[in-house]
Amino acid sequence: VQLQASGGGTVQAGGSLRLSCAASGDTITTYGMAWFRQAPGMEHEWVGLINWRGSMVYYADAVRGRFTISRDTAKNTVYLDMNNLNPDDTAVYSCAASVSGGSSRRYDDFDYWGQGTQVTVSS
Repeated sequence: VQLQASGGGTVQAGGSLRLSCAASGDTITTYGMAWFRQAPGMEHEWVGLINWRGSMVYYADAVRGRFTISRDTAKNTVYLDMNNLNPDDTAVYSCAASVSGGSSRRYDDFDYWGQGTQVTVSS
C-alpha cells in the first residue's frame, strides 16, 4: 500500500486543521491505520489509530478530546481532525499502516508510511 498525507499548514493557537491520508494499492480496511508526529529533535510520537475494522479508535493522552480519527472507505482515506491546536502540536505528521491491523502504538510495528505533512501552530 502507498500512503499520501496532506492537509498540513500553519494555524494560530486554538485553530483547526484536517489531515488526510490517501491510500492506494490496497484498501485501508486491511490495515490498522495510525497517525504519528515528530517534532524537531524528538522521536516519533504515536498520536492515534483506527483498527482495520474501523470499530475502535485510540488516542494518545496528549490529543484525546481534541483530535479525531476517522476514515472513508469509499475514498480509501483516513482523516485526522485536529481542533484547539496549541504550539506543542507543531510537528511533521505522518500516517502509517500496520499489517497486523491491531492497536499497536509502537513505531516499529508499522509496515508502511506516508511522507509526512508539516503542521505549525503559532502562539
